Parts: sequence; C-alpha cells; structure tokens
Amino acid sequence: MARPGPKPKPTELKKLAGNPGKRPLNSQEPQPEPAGTRCPHGLSDGAKKFWRKEARDLIRLGVLTSADVPAFLLMAEHYAIAREARDVIAEEGLTSVDENGAARKHPLLQVWRDNATAYRMYASEFGLTPSSRSRLTVAAPDEEPSLAELLFPGAQVSDE
Repeated sequence: MARPGPKPKPTELKKLAGNPGKRPLNSQEPQPEPAGTRCPHGLSDGAKKFWRKEARDLIRLGVLTSADVPAFLLMAEHYAIAREARDVIAEEGLTSVDENGAARKHPLLQVWRDNATAYRMYASEFGLTPSSRSRLTVAAPDEEPSLAELLFPGAQVSDE
C-alpha cells in the first residue's frame, strides 16, 4: 500500500537542497554506483544528443546513478519524440486536412503533448525543471589541495 502524501525526495537531491526540512537523512538508502558517462546503445539520435548534453552534469552532482539509467533513458526518448513531433508540426502547421477535407488539429500535437508531459515528470525527478532546481543548492568546489597537502595529509603546512 502506498503511503499518503507526496513521494519522498531522493537523499542526494535533499543534500543539494541543503536538507530544508532538517529531518534526518536516510543513511541506509541504497548507494548505487554513479552512472557511466558513455551513451548507452540503442537510443534514437535525439535521445543520444540529450544524453550527451545532460548526463555528465547529473553524474557529477551525484543525481544520476547506475540505478537511474533506465528512467533517464526513458526521459531522453520522451524528449527526443517530443522534439521530433514539434519539428514536424513546425514544418506542416498546427492543422491538417482530414479525409473529408475538414481542417483538424495536427495529430502529432497529441504525441507532442503526451511526450512533453512524460518528459516533464522525469525531469522533475532529476532536478531539471526550474521549480525543482530552485530548491537545490550546489556547494562550490573546494580549492585544489597544494602539493604539500597531497604529500603530507593532515600535517600543518606553513606558507613561508
């Protein structure tokens, strides 16, 4: 049975958001390996472009793991189908003529709407919409350690 209320946010997204609820983070949440940056086989051309554009940043942020790849692939395909439908609509127009000669809305408008909606749902899960991203904070990368700090970790290093 599903629990009532909104679905829980993944711990990694809570960390990026600064844990706004200040509730204890789930220390026993599974920690899958980060996803590989190589684009998986079998994707459409549009989905490959999406993967190459978006995956690297999500992997770097720790949001895209090996367990998330199937959902990310679906999101990429929904994005690609929506873009392809949009391109055809842009070329052919918002209306088409049916077999009776009557003007009707282009049938690909529904394809575009369905895939855009599915993409938006996935994108929200990965923090890729403006509202989901506005809740995230990303820590600035630390300064690179000096050679002395790399060679002698924990030792006091003076700047003299």
